[in-house]
Amino acid sequence: MPSTNHNETILVIGASGKTGRRVTDRLIAQGRRVRPVSRSTQPRFDWQDPSTWSPSLDGIAAAYITYFPDLALPGAAETVDAFARLAVARGVRRLVLLSGRGEAGAQRAERYLQNSGADWTIVRCAFFNQNFDENFADSVRHGILGMPAGDTAEPFVDADDIADVVVAALTDDRHIGELYELTGPRLLTLAEAAQELGDAIGREVRYVPLNAEEFGAELGAHGMPAADATHLAMLLSEVLDGRSSYTADGVLRALGRPARDFADYAKDTAMTGAWRLETLAS
Repeated sequence: MPSTNHNETILVIGASGKTGRRVTDRLIAQGRRVRPVSRSTQPRFDWQDPSTWSPSLDGIAAAYITYFPDLALPGAAETVDAFARLAVARGVRRLVLLSGRGEAGAQRAERYLQNSGADWTIVRCAFFNQNFDENFADSVRHGILGMPAGDTAEPFVDADDIADVVVAALTDDRHIGELYELTGPRLLTLAEAAQELGDAIGREVRYVPLNAEEFGAELGAHGMPAADATHLAMLLSEVLDGRSSYTADGVLRALGRPARDFADYAKDTAMTGAWRLETLAS
C-alpha cells in the first residue's frame, strides 16, 4: 500500500534543481499534493537559514531532501541532521535523501538520516548525464569538453531515472529502509562520453583533461564567481577520482527496469537542440 496518499502533501527541497523539478512534475502528474521549495519560492527554503525550514514543513507527510550546494561540504551532514530531526518532530514520516557515492560528508548524512526516526530511503547517485546539457552545454556545443577527470571511467546516471526512483520511494512502502545506488548500465571515460556526444550531435566533441586549478580558472572565465568555481572544481576532482568506477543495480532493484544508457540520453538531448550552434548574424 502507498505510504503517502493523494491527500497528503510531499515536500520537494531544491525544486528548481535537476532532480527536484523532475520529481515535482512526476508527483503532480500522479495527482499528488506537492510543496516545491527553494530559495526563490514561497514559502522560501534556504539550507543556510534554519528559520525557513519550519514553515516549509507545515502539514508535510514526506520529504525529498537535496542539499545545496553539496553534501561533501564541511557541516552539510550536520545541517541535514538538524533538518531531519526537525522534520520528524513536526510529524513527517518519510524522508528520501539524494546522496553521493563515497564522499565522507554524504556518508555521514546517510547515517544521520537512518537514525532520524523517519521511514527513510537513500538514493546514492553517480555523475548525472544532464550535467552535459545543463551545466556544460556551452563546452559541448563548441566541441571542447575540459574536465578534471583524467582517464577515469564513470557510470553516468540519468536524472529521469533518479526522479523515477525518488517518486517511488516517496509514495510506496516497499522502498522503506532501502539504499539504492543509481548508475547507468556501463562505464565510460570522459573521452568516450565526448565521442558519444559528438556522434549524437554530428560533429566532433573532444575531451581535454584539466587539473582542478585549470578547471576552476575556466569556470571563472565563463563568469562563475571565484568561490563557486573553486568549490565546483575541487568537488569534481574528488568525485571523478575513480571511486565511482563501477556500476550498480539500484535502478533495476527499485523500478524493475534497466537504467537508461548514455547513448540514448545523448541522442534524445541532441534532438532537442540543446547543443545546437546558432548561426551568427553577418
